[in-house]
Amino acid sequence: MSKSINILDKDYLQWIKELGGRYRRSQIKAAVKVNEEMLRFYWELGRDIVEMHIEDRWGEKVIKTLSLDLQREIPEAHCFSRTNLYYVKKFYLLYSQEFKIDWQDDGQIVPQLEGQSGKVPQFEGQTGVFSENEFLPQVMAKSDNHIDNADDSGIAQQVADKIMSDVFSVPWGHHKYIIDKFSDNPAKALFYVHQTVVNGWSRNMLLNFLDTDLYERQGKALTNFQRTFPEETSDLAQELTKDPYDFAFTGITGRYNERLLKDALLNNITQFMVELGTGFAYVGKEYRIQVGEREQFMDLLFYNLNLSCYVVVEVKIGKFEFADVGQLGGYVVSCNHILRKEGRDNPTIGLLICKEKDRIQAQYALESSSQPLGISEYELEKFYPEKVEGTIPTIREIEEKLGVIL
Repeated sequence: MSKSINILDKDYLQWIKELGGRYRRSQIKAAVKVNEEMLRFYWELGRDIVEMHIEDRWGEKVIKTLSLDLQREIPEAHCFSRTNLYYVKKFYLLYSQEFKIDWQDDGQIVPQLEGQSGKVPQFEGQTGVFSENEFLPQVMAKSDNHIDNADDSGIAQQVADKIMSDVFSVPWGHHKYIIDKFSDNPAKALFYVHQTVVNGWSRNMLLNFLDTDLYERQGKALTNFQRTFPEETSDLAQELTKDPYDFAFTGITGRYNERLLKDALLNNITQFMVELGTGFAYVGKEYRIQVGEREQFMDLLFYNLNLSCYVVVEVKIGKFEFADVGQLGGYVVSCNHILRKEGRDNPTIGLLICKEKDRIQAQYALESSSQPLGISEYELEKFYPEKVEGTIPTIREIEEKLGVIL
């Protein structure tokens, strides 16, 4: 047997390292592709179950029969349990009902345009950002399912393509949790699908955000971004905000002061940054800047990689006061003069997170400032009611109750 030669040449070693990286990347791409193809198969299977009206044609027990027949036909597959077939059906129903999307045999996704309502997730595309108040609702509102304008048709197609690209990019295990939670609310389901793709959420991360009302909180801070940012930036900046912020991870349940809260936030910095959102990098606590002859200390300073800007965060344990905006605006201007690098960084954002705010007072204060500022509240704990009779059970719970799960 020939012996291997130990090559120490740095070019050779670097090449081996690069090959290892390339192989791992190809494995990831292969796994993503397999997941995408499987989800497309599930989509088509769900479509067949719905459009062929199989339960009407062959009886209520046809899903069980179909499960057994598919397992006999494809014994190497492990995805045809009765439970999974019900999820497949719901998978198609959930995402096709919102936009009336039809999956053609040639692989083309065709949105059947008709009036609809509900929150549409925000998507970045070649023509800009599609948001809930923009292109899609306008196109969907066309009467008699008739498209009068080729541009509207193209925009709708782009939106449909982006939506289904997201749907087919999310692991099946994630989809089952989303289906259990939002089987009757496709707009919410699509929001969490998109957030999973953008943020690379694991299943546990998804479960965490499903329980924090993120859909209702995302982008809801009071801000003046529409007035202080260019149009193409203001929507993205707004989406970075939440109201309220969920600080339950701090574990604070008794009396506390601002220092205790800030320490608790930083002691749980990973969860804090997850709650802040994608792209935040921590710079410092009580960050010192020299303004004239006096030192100033900003509560928390972050840098957002998506917007390429500093974000000053002030945390107040009391009720919002007019003076808070003046203080935060001063920090933002100081950060622009001292820290911001011209040509690299966009204007600094200020975010005030307080225990309570009067919306009218907060709005008036924001109108008085020329700096991009946002005002939100926070919650330290949130109590969720236990499941009570009358709530919608999951598919698995139904089958376990009946003792028929496979």
